[in-house]
Amino acid sequence: MDDKYLIIEYLKKNPNSSSKEIFEGVERQKSLATIKRILSKLIQENLIVSIGKGKSTRYYLSPEYKLFEPIDIEKYYEKEIDEREIKENFNFLIISNILHKTNLFTDKEIKDLNELQETFTKNISELSTLEFKKELERLAIDLSWKSSQIEGNTYSLLETEKLLKENETASGKTKEEAVMLLNHKNAIDFIVENPDYLFPLTISKIEDIHSILTKELNVDRNIRKRRVGISGTNYKPIDNEFQIKEALTGMCDLINRKENIFEKALLALILISYIQPFVDGNKRTARIVSNAILINYKYCPISFRTVDSIDYKKAMLLFYEQNNITIFKKIFIEQFEFAVKTYF
Repeated sequence: MDDKYLIIEYLKKNPNSSSKEIFEGVERQKSLATIKRILSKLIQENLIVSIGKGKSTRYYLSPEYKLFEPIDIEKYYEKEIDEREIKENFNFLIISNILHKTNLFTDKEIKDLNELQETFTKNISELSTLEFKKELERLAIDLSWKSSQIEGNTYSLLETEKLLKENETASGKTKEEAVMLLNHKNAIDFIVENPDYLFPLTISKIEDIHSILTKELNVDRNIRKRRVGISGTNYKPIDNEFQIKEALTGMCDLINRKENIFEKALLALILISYIQPFVDGNKRTARIVSNAILINYKYCPISFRTVDSIDYKKAMLLFYEQNNITIFKKIFIEQFEFAVKTYF
């Protein structure tokens, strides 16, 4: 166990500790100056907070600690569903209290993301209108394919390209799979043609995106009025229509008030999925709404092309069960970097 984890474990058992007490308590051959540097890093990562100044400074786990708690994802899923200790019910406080006052990205993460965005801005400034359109179409095909694959669609990327470019369906595939892919492309085209449509973000506008994505798929539209279950977890989404609307309203308010574009996009990705406002199509809607935010602010959209579908689901389930954002945030950052370096 490295020093960072040792300090966290110490503070779990001994809140209100000074740096000297932590230094003595972790029993490692490190200098006090090294311990202080690690404490500063933990503060910057939103894992701990300090109160007081100088020798009277005391350290605690932050109220947002659970959001950012370091978790070994492989070890976490070694336990079967019924063995995992989880938050089974929807946590209303995470939207109303925690996320409103929390910076989801560290200063370094924001710096890295901003540098990538600057690269994207520079790259597209050198493209002709036709070149930009072609690159955007390539990303849209990849996004339609990967987003559908995460939902169990069996079309390959090549088959998806033929379908979306030439309207050629693949043999041995269902009509519903083709419709799902075509709906994705229609939804992406809609947000590209109407980049400011979702702003400010409202429930009815999210419902509109969901309607495009589920057209002709025998999926109930609008906010669900019945309970839904999620495979692979004991997390139970809200089952009351009015509470679902309350949670969505809080989410829209949160996203509209956030200033950082990356935070807006990440919050849409995780919270629409977490709230599960629709009978089906929630994660698809989350990915398109998140990209709509990026596109509206002229940020690079994300295709998710290289993310493993199982890894995506595990990261999402971790947020459902523990309200922990670390693994999903890592996916978001990696996929933004991939998009900037691959397209445009």
